[in-house]
Amino acid sequence: MTSGPAGSPALRRGPGLRVRLTLLATSLVAVVAVVLVWLGWMLVGEVVAAVPQLPPDTPVVVDGVRVPAGELAGALGKAARSEVLRIGSVAFAMVVLAAALVSWVLVRRVLRPLHVVTATAQRLSAESLDARIGVAGPRDEVAELAATFDAMLDRLQAAFEAQQRFVANASHELRTPLAVLRTEVDVTLADPDADVAELRRMGEVVRDATRRAEHLVAGLLLLARTEAAESVPSEPVDLAEVVPGALDAVRAEARDRALHVTTDLAPAAVRGDQALLGRVAGNLVENAVRHNVDGGWLRVRTEAEDGHAVLAVSSSGPVVPPATVAELFEPFRRGAGRTGSGTGLGLSIVRAVARAHGGRATAEPVEGGGLTVTVELPLRADAQAPPES
Repeated sequence: MTSGPAGSPALRRGPGLRVRLTLLATSLVAVVAVVLVWLGWMLVGEVVAAVPQLPPDTPVVVDGVRVPAGELAGALGKAARSEVLRIGSVAFAMVVLAAALVSWVLVRRVLRPLHVVTATAQRLSAESLDARIGVAGPRDEVAELAATFDAMLDRLQAAFEAQQRFVANASHELRTPLAVLRTEVDVTLADPDADVAELRRMGEVVRDATRRAEHLVAGLLLLARTEAAESVPSEPVDLAEVVPGALDAVRAEARDRALHVTTDLAPAAVRGDQALLGRVAGNLVENAVRHNVDGGWLRVRTEAEDGHAVLAVSSSGPVVPPATVAELFEPFRRGAGRTGSGTGLGLSIVRAVARAHGGRATAEPVEGGGLTVTVELPLRADAQAPPES
């Protein structure tokens, strides 16, 4: 046994699957043929034994040889069984050879999609993730394997492309605060007459830049953990109860911008992570305030509807073209006219958390300007209303 490139043990190569399946099929046919020849041999003996006995003085000639009548049955049986063995041996050889040839051809035909899967997997790289098998034909186990492999490649390609975009955008966004830090430090150090006021101003700029970088890194980590999570904690949560805390965090900013805030909070019970769902409400409300207009409005609604718990945040703001709404859920994307001091990860985190809870997040423009973001999560089983009688 040898080791693979990563140090893991590599299996010794044995006969291929095609050879093994052919040998198995041929062996089964050979066994059946032997059984049939044996049964024929036994049946002939039984038939001959049942031949009526002739009088002893009756002349009988078998194959040109005069045989006493009393020995006729034994002679016939021996001759018949010899003939069965002779013809059976020829038939056995022909059947086994035919079984081997047919099995070899059929197994090759059956295993052809597996070779395509192997060849496709060997060709895959970061630049060729668009390769697909596309097996056509009956929906058998091999076709299902090929379809599953293609579906896996679809998910892998989508994840890889999202990762590339994410890394590129994250690098760009992190470059901004780092550039600010370096510029401020270089300018201050290059000024021999910099006084305390200048140093304090530089310190405030550096603090703001580091705070922005810290928030960006925290958002990136939360987004990465949420997207990679296969499951989230399951505890009773009411979306109506996480909204007040989110509104309290932005109340001062909403008051400074003279925003009219209204709520319509009906019970919306789900099971999930209290902190993550609180972050969803916080991100939606923060976005609604930061991308609003002075003197605008903000409305938050929760309810249980059609087996789903709904959290919807609507707000006034710049006009958002319908064609760009889907882009708002991508990291670091902002719609036309939407500005603010956020990291650009708010709605990305909302979508990731919603998916982790088995739900979804959607958005649609508000007529006249603004946006409505709706999060739908599975309603908690014990909170579903019984059917009307």
